[in-house]
Amino acid sequence: MTMHSSAELRTERDMLGARTLPAESLFGIHTQRAVENFPISGIRVGDFPDLVRALAMVKLAAARANHDLGVLEADKLDAIEGACRLLIGGQHHDAFVVDMIQGGAGTSTNMNANEVIANLGLDRLGRARGDYAALHPNDHVNRSQSTNDVYPTALRLALILAANPLKSELDRLISALRDRATAFSTVLKLGRTQLQDAVPMSLGAEFSAFATGLEQEARQVSAALEELHVVNLGGTAIGTGINTPAGYSPAAISHLAAISGLPVTAAADFIDASSDMGALVSLSGALRRLAVRLSKMCNDLRLLSSGPRAGIGEIELPAVQAGSSIMPGKVNPVIPEVVSQIAYRVIGHDVTVSFAAEAGQLQLNAMEPVIGHSLLDALKLLAAGMRTLTDQCVSGIKARPERCRALLDASTAMCTPMVPVIGYERAAELAGATLAQGRALADLAVEAGYLSVEDFSALERAACALPDAGKASL
Repeated sequence: MTMHSSAELRTERDMLGARTLPAESLFGIHTQRAVENFPISGIRVGDFPDLVRALAMVKLAAARANHDLGVLEADKLDAIEGACRLLIGGQHHDAFVVDMIQGGAGTSTNMNANEVIANLGLDRLGRARGDYAALHPNDHVNRSQSTNDVYPTALRLALILAANPLKSELDRLISALRDRATAFSTVLKLGRTQLQDAVPMSLGAEFSAFATGLEQEARQVSAALEELHVVNLGGTAIGTGINTPAGYSPAAISHLAAISGLPVTAAADFIDASSDMGALVSLSGALRRLAVRLSKMCNDLRLLSSGPRAGIGEIELPAVQAGSSIMPGKVNPVIPEVVSQIAYRVIGHDVTVSFAAEAGQLQLNAMEPVIGHSLLDALKLLAAGMRTLTDQCVSGIKARPERCRALLDASTAMCTPMVPVIGYERAAELAGATLAQGRALADLAVEAGYLSVEDFSALERAACALPDAGKASL
C-alpha cells in the first residue's frame, strides 16, 4: 500500500465518524466505506462503462432541471456539467470502485457518482478535492434526487446502451446463418426427430430455420428494451417526489431525453415504479429465451458435425484449435461449447433476477443491484458469445454433400413422401426391405415398379421443397 504524508491526505466525515483519504482521490468517505463493506464479486461499477455514463447523464439532467427551477447556481451547474461530460466521454471510470453487488438498493453506487462528480467539479472551480462547501456531493450533485429514482433510471439507460452491441452481434449472426442457408440450399439430407431418421429436407432449410428462430428472439429483446424507456426520475425516496421543486420531474426527464438521445418518459405512478421490477424481469426473460435458442442451435451444430467419420458428419465446423492433450488429430466443437456455457450462465442470471424482483418490499426493491449486475453481465456475455460464434464458427461452416447424400440414400426417409403416391402399405413394405437388405430405397422402389427413377427424383426434390431442376439422375 502506498504511504502518504499528511500533506497528501484529506479527512472526510459522515454520521459514523471520519476517514482519511488520499488528497487527490475522486471518491470520498461514502465510497470508501462501501469498498470496505462490500468486497463481494470483484466486479466494480466502473467495469460497466454504460452504467457510469448513464449515471452521469442522470446527474447532468438533474442539475440542469435544478438550475432551470432556481435551486442550483449557474457556477455549480457548470462544474457539474463539466464533470458529467468527462464521465460520459469515458474518462475517470476507474474512480467507480464500489462492487456491483452491494446492500443499500444502490446507495453506494449513487454516492460513488455524487462524490466523483463533486470532486471533478471542484477541479473545474479551482478548488481542492474534498472542499465540499463549494460543491457538495449531497446538497448539490444529488439535489432533488434519491438513490431510489437515480439508480433505477440510470440502470434502465445503461441496459438500453449495453444492448446495442448485443443487437448488432445478433444481426450479424442472423446474416451469417442466412448466408450459409443460401450456400447449402441444394444440399439434400435427412431431417431427424427424436434423434431418429425422419423425412428429407435441405441443409439450407435447416440453417434458414436457425436464422428465423433468432429473428424471433431479436423481436422479443427489442420489445423488452422498449419498456425500459419508462423511468421514475423525480420520484425521489418512495415516489412522492419529496424534496423536489415544483415541475422538477418533467424538467429532469426532458433534459435526460435530450442528453441521452433516448425517448425516456415518466412512469404513470411513481410510487409503483419505485418498487416495480417488471421491465427488468421482461428483459431478463427475453435474454433467457435468446440464450436457450442459441444453446439449442449450438447443440445441433455439434451433432451435425459429430464424428467426423463415425458420427453424423453432415457439416464441417472450422478447426480453431487442437482438441486434446492426449488424442492426436482430435478437433472439438469448442465454439458451440462455449456459447452453450454462456447460455447456462444467462439462464442462471434470469433465476437471480426473478428472485430479486420478487424480494421487493413495500415502496422499494433493495435487491436492484444484483438485478443490474445480472442483466449487464448477461448482455455482455451474449454479445461476446454471438460475435465469437459468427466469426469463429458459423461463417466458416462447410457442407459435406456426399455425406448428406449417403445418409439420405441409406435411410427410409423417402417412404413418407411416397405414401400419397403408392399408399402406406407399399411404402411400409419398402421400408422393411430397405432395412433388412441394406439396399437403397430408390433402387427397391424402381425394381418394384412403383416409381421411375425420374419420378423418385422429382418426389425427393418436392419433399425437400427444392425447385424442379429437371429430371435428376439418382
